[in-house]
This record gives sequence, structure tokens and C-alpha cells, in this order.
Amino acid sequence: MTGSSLYENPGGIEGFQAENSMRNRTISALIGLLLALPAAAQNYTLTTVAFELNFPWCLAFLPDGEALVTERSGQLRRVGRDGSLSEPIAGVPAVYAHSQGGLFDVLVHPDYVTNQLIYLSYAQGSPAANATQVARARLVDNRLEDFEVIFTVSPTKDTPVHYGGRMLFLADGTLLITTGDGFDYREQAQNLDALLGKVVRINDDGSIPPDNPFAGLAGKEAAVFSYGHRNPQGLVLDPETGRIFLHEHGPQGGDELNLIEAGRNYGWPMVTYGIDYNGAYVSPYSELPGITSPLTYWVPSIGPSGLAIYHGALFPEWHGDLFVGALVNQEVRRLNMENGFVVAEEVLFAEVGERIRDIRVDAAGYIYLLTDSAAGRIIRVSPTNPEAPAAGK
Repeated sequence: MTGSSLYENPGGIEGFQAENSMRNRTISALIGLLLALPAAAQNYTLTTVAFELNFPWCLAFLPDGEALVTERSGQLRRVGRDGSLSEPIAGVPAVYAHSQGGLFDVLVHPDYVTNQLIYLSYAQGSPAANATQVARARLVDNRLEDFEVIFTVSPTKDTPVHYGGRMLFLADGTLLITTGDGFDYREQAQNLDALLGKVVRINDDGSIPPDNPFAGLAGKEAAVFSYGHRNPQGLVLDPETGRIFLHEHGPQGGDELNLIEAGRNYGWPMVTYGIDYNGAYVSPYSELPGITSPLTYWVPSIGPSGLAIYHGALFPEWHGDLFVGALVNQEVRRLNMENGFVVAEEVLFAEVGERIRDIRVDAAGYIYLLTDSAAGRIIRVSPTNPEAPAAGK
């Protein structure tokens, strides 16, 4: 699939905007009521498959059924099918592991079987000048070879927060990367000659696709795909519809789930449903002409991190739904999706009792959670139905 149809859901985003403005208010009110109700009995079992990870950030599955997991302190490890953890993989670059900085996403190339390429996003630099960076390398046994930096956010910043760092391959083989606004640099999210507060799109070698929305335009960064983002830490593609979903942190309140399309402005900091940490308004506006409104938002903040869409066979009742890790609430939110809209929301896995950093679904339909702590865990969610297939089969 090529051209603009890759980024547009049927009918285009205009088909969502007028209806969604009122709908997301209504749904937010209903969600408050639904979340206050007792949770229904769930047909799932939680099993810890790996222990003692140092603030794990991302999980990615390999074709052989093993997985890779990043630790924010700078380690990349293999996870065996039995949950065993390898020693740190050699060749991972030094990262700026301070505050929110460190090693973030790991992504497996769609043609990994033939090229063994993986991609890493991480914070790079020093307290005075740091940025989100993306590199690729070949994974050979327990080391990285042919390491190559392919993208660095500019300008650099002197704040150790709001890096973004999520990555996603699209169906045409291009790579999306989220970048944060750097906190003190939030106005840069509206600046098209800067890469802060953006979703960027590059080719798998780091070059810029010529059909990017601002490619070839004077004074604009050719890598920019969408803009007006604060700190996006969830990014997923619905393979059935081609829709791209992203969530991002608001300030105090105003976490958002957005439908991403090329060239769109998502508003930060011109519009927001949250307020600043000192209690002042960031903006008096929650909507403005020309700004794409969120599909839903959270007030107060839930601290969204990790985003998965479910198309597995093990939980058919969740088909097409989104799963959002909630760092603040120490739980997962399941967003019941119908025709691209959030129609209901449910709290799941609160019994874990830990911050959830990432959520992934493997090829067999099992859901995996990463807990965000110095003794982080990988937890598998499986059906309690004894007829379910064995994990990894």
C-alpha cells in the first residue's frame, strides 16, 4: 500500500472531527461511570515469566519465539521461550540514563529473517545537550554488529525528560518515531523547523521519504509526519484498517489518544485539556480550528505508556480493542473500539499492583505486560480456558 491511502482511515479524519468533538466529551463522562462499577469476572490468568529487570521499557518478539527487552539503564537482553534472560547483548551504545532518559524501544525489522536488523531508540548526549536518537544494527548471537546511527532529534535540549522514543514500522516499510517536546521547549512542538514534539517518518536506512507532508518545503523539517505532540509513549498500527493510533502525556490532566494522519497538527501547547504543574493554564483552549482533536482524553492523568491493539484468537471478545498502560493508576485500560471510536473503557490487571510501562501481543495472541521498577517483570496474560494453545505455539 502506498500514497496517502496508507495514512487515511476510510472517509478521512474529517469524518471523525465534527462528531468526535461532542462524542469524546460524552464518552469521557460515561467512562467515569463505567470505571466506578465492579469489574466483571475475567477469563484470564497472569503469569510472571521473567524477573529482576532494571526498569524494562520495551518488549519485541523475534521470529523464533524468543523476545528482546530493553532496560532503561542501557541493557538489551534476549528473553528465552522459557523466560530465561541472557546476559546484556554486546554492542549497545552508551545512553544518557538520567531521569526519564535511557534506552527506550527495540524494534525488529519486518525482514529480520533475512537481514537480522533491529532498531533501538535511546537518549543520547549530556546534561547540557541531549536528544532522542535511533540506530540500527544486525543481531548476531548475543552481540550487535554493523551498528549505525540513522536519526537524531534536533535541536538538542538541556532537560532529561520528554523524549518520546516509540517506534513503528508501517505497511510500506517506512519507520515512525515519536519525539517529546523536552518539557521546557514545548513551543517547539508547533515549530516545523524543529523535531521536538513530533512524529517523524523515515525510511529504514534513515533517509527521508519524498512523500512526507513537509518534504521539499523551505524552512520545514522534511522528516516531520505530524506535530503538536507533548510526550508520545504509545504508537500502534491497526493492520486491518491502516489506522495509526498514538497516545501522549498531558500536563496535569489531558492525556490524549489520537488518530494520526500525515501533516496534521495535534495542538500542543495551543490546545490542551490539562493545566500546568503550577496550576496555571497552559492554554485557555481545548479546541481550535485546524487542530485535530483527540479520540478520547483523560482528566485526571493516567500516565499512558505502551499501546497495543488486539487481533489475537485467544481473547476474541477483545478483537480490535486498544490496551493502554496506566503508570499513575498501576493498571491497564482496555479501550473498546468501534469504527475508530472509543465507546467504552475498562480497567484490567490492577491486581498486578505495579506501574505498567509496555504492553505487547505475540503471534499466538498472548498479551505481555512490562512492569516499571528496578525489579521489573514480564507478565503473560493467558486465558484460563485449559483448551488454549500453549504459549509460543
